[in-house]
Amino acid sequence: MNKVVPEVQGLTGTGRSYRRGAGKMSQSLAHAMDAEGFGELLQQAQQLAAETEAASELPHVARNLQEIQQAGERLRSRTLTRTSQDAADVKASILLGSRGLDIFHISQRLESLSAATTFEPLEPVKDTDIQGFLKNERDNALLSAIEESRRRTFLLAEEYHRESMLVQWEQVKQRVLLTLLGAGEDGLDFSQDLEPSFVSDVGAPGRSALDSVEVAYGRQIYVFNEKLVSGQLQPNLGDLCASVAQGLDDKNVSDMWLMVKQITDVLLVPARDTLKSRLAVDMQVAFTRQALNFLENSYKNYTLVTVCGNLQEAHLGGVPGTFQLVHSYLNIKLPTPPPGLQDGEVEGHPVWALIYYCLRCGDLAAAMKVVNRAQHQLGEFKHWFQEYMNSPDRRLAPPAENKLRLHYRRVLRNCADPYKRAVYCLLGKCDITDNHSEVADKTEDYLWLKLNQVCFEDDGGSSPQDRLTLTQLQKQLLEDYGESHFSASQQPFLYFQVLFLTAQFEAAVAFLFRIERLRSHAVHVALVLHEQRLLLKASGQSAQLLSQEPGDPPMMRRLNFIRLLMLYTRKFESTDPREALQYFYFLRNEKDSQGENMFMRCVSELVIESREFDMLLGRLEKDGTRKPGVIDKFAGDTRAIISKVALEAENKGLFEEAVKLYELAKNPDKVLELMNKLLSPVIAQVSAPQSNKERLKNMALAIADRYRSQGVAAEKSVDSTFYLLLDLTTFFDEYHAGHIDRAYDVMERLKLLPLSQDSVEERVAAFRNFSDEVRHNLSEVLLATMNILFTQYKRLKGAAAGTPGRPQRSVEDRDSQLRSQARVLITFAGMIPYRMAGDTNARLVQMEVLMN
Repeated sequence: MNKVVPEVQGLTGTGRSYRRGAGKMSQSLAHAMDAEGFGELLQQAQQLAAETEAASELPHVARNLQEIQQAGERLRSRTLTRTSQDAADVKASILLGSRGLDIFHISQRLESLSAATTFEPLEPVKDTDIQGFLKNERDNALLSAIEESRRRTFLLAEEYHRESMLVQWEQVKQRVLLTLLGAGEDGLDFSQDLEPSFVSDVGAPGRSALDSVEVAYGRQIYVFNEKLVSGQLQPNLGDLCASVAQGLDDKNVSDMWLMVKQITDVLLVPARDTLKSRLAVDMQVAFTRQALNFLENSYKNYTLVTVCGNLQEAHLGGVPGTFQLVHSYLNIKLPTPPPGLQDGEVEGHPVWALIYYCLRCGDLAAAMKVVNRAQHQLGEFKHWFQEYMNSPDRRLAPPAENKLRLHYRRVLRNCADPYKRAVYCLLGKCDITDNHSEVADKTEDYLWLKLNQVCFEDDGGSSPQDRLTLTQLQKQLLEDYGESHFSASQQPFLYFQVLFLTAQFEAAVAFLFRIERLRSHAVHVALVLHEQRLLLKASGQSAQLLSQEPGDPPMMRRLNFIRLLMLYTRKFESTDPREALQYFYFLRNEKDSQGENMFMRCVSELVIESREFDMLLGRLEKDGTRKPGVIDKFAGDTRAIISKVALEAENKGLFEEAVKLYELAKNPDKVLELMNKLLSPVIAQVSAPQSNKERLKNMALAIADRYRSQGVAAEKSVDSTFYLLLDLTTFFDEYHAGHIDRAYDVMERLKLLPLSQDSVEERVAAFRNFSDEVRHNLSEVLLATMNILFTQYKRLKGAAAGTPGRPQRSVEDRDSQLRSQARVLITFAGMIPYRMAGDTNARLVQMEVLMN
């Protein structure tokens, strides 16, 4: 194909005549095949050739019949053997030809490169072969360009792919976060309105992003932190938070805080290692004992309320106490004893029912009273119960426990009295698979029964399947049953109670936090646990809200305390920054994966987000003294925090705020460095009221006045650049105001530009020491100065023409001086090693020419 194309292209000029002649020739040849002799065929061919030659300007093709036949056979074979690649070449030629590219020449050039498939440099040729050397160098340059382009293409594709994956991953993380929070699509759509602080007397009411419950909790956190930072006796945060529940008129919340206070009120002092402390047997025993006490007291209160609400049926009377209370309660619950209850009655009620409910109310003495009254019907049970009652950990000795279990398996497993079976299972901690649903018909009853059966030490006398450990109970409640079994979405406080009473504090907090209306309760429960060093915290901020780290025991979860607080405060940190700061103070001892203090990090983000720089960090008075901010009472060294916030503001491009913060942190180097960056783009602008230049100029002048009065100096190069930019600001202000002579005097005093031929070399050498902030304005300075000289020149000419009596000598001297200064400026502009913007040089030359 590639060899045919040039021939066809060479014939395009007379293509129509060629096609007409070729058509006639083919018709004649076809007719000649039927002719009777070679002579007639030859005669017709010669006639046809003569007509074709006379009718067109095509070059004469001299071929005999054999050559024509061979050429036809070649064309035929090429047509028959044409591959898909040839078809692709034809399509490529058509496509590239429409864009002005010749694929034939391009393919020839690529084929000439011997390393075109590998893009490796060609082998060098002999030095004496000039043509070969140049060709080789050219080919190597082409190969290098191709390889570099290929490498950049792959790198760019990988970068785009990585960025796309990161964007998709961020979207996935946001969806997962919204799911965990349980807040739907608007879970993070927090209000941005400004609001007052409850610790402040200023601000319009009704504009806070905090609801009434969050405000009440926040007030207690403020009280707690105030006493903590002032060095007073540390109050009990649990009591402060529980006092909030008293004003909410919500029994569920009140019961929740009563439970939290009781469970966490352990007499043991937590160790530094919370994990070891939580795994210690004595700590787990203490948690279980407190949980049982809570369940027993709650049930006793429930019994009392039930009896008081049904006094007529209860027949309450006799000596006050648990026995009489249970007796009256059974008058309501079991007015007629059901069949199958064994071992007689005491004062008209079944013995085992009385014993069970006395135990359920937590009164062993009342249960012992029932046992004593019916001891003849109970056999050896009295001795076992006495030992159980006198045991400090409510556990029978191994021999007695084994004997009781054996008796239960042989005699009582299929007993018809559910109360008797329940009491024996409590004392012997046996038959852990029986849920005793006949008597434990509520979740609290089931939980109380199972906690009583938990064993903390292996006595060696029972098989593992007969022992219930706390870990097994936790797994059963959290994983085997789970939220759906307890209808957690409809009864969140019940499921929270189930997890909390089994020492699964982290899972309980994480569950409650997912419910928007209960989130504030979950956060403050976590704060109470944190202050008592009972909270297992995740080691990094990137972990999930509830996670398990390698090496942790089964069912031991960790709470991402940092993320919990940050998610909670995100709702109001931009509108209630002081309240958010109170919560961030709990992170003062926490660090992220990079080792950065989380309190400082959160404070810096809070200040940047809320823009309450003066209120949170303090402000600088006119005399240079610093007025304290809210942060001062939380940190002794506020300079470190202010510097951190200043760095964050600088990194986010908030240079004006960063200048104020660096000045608060007493860092003049950074103050002037940033001011130089701010002033440089605006000094050549026209100053107008409320403009950026006017604001920045006033800001810079105030800083300069303070530093001069206080004797503060920054690093020499930064300091000199700052004051030079201020002087240039004055120069441009005078220039734009039309005060040409004043502007000229300013420039002459600055000695920035040469105004005489003798000072050109000196000014060029000095220019090398100027910072980029000054160099950036060189074009405007040169144009303004040249315009000043040109204006003075025109004014001089006009004055000379209007006052004929003026001395000619002085006019000529001044005229010569101005033109000389203009030439000096052009010389200076050409000598400095700096590329000026736009058509600066052309405009300078134009004005200099107009002065001649």
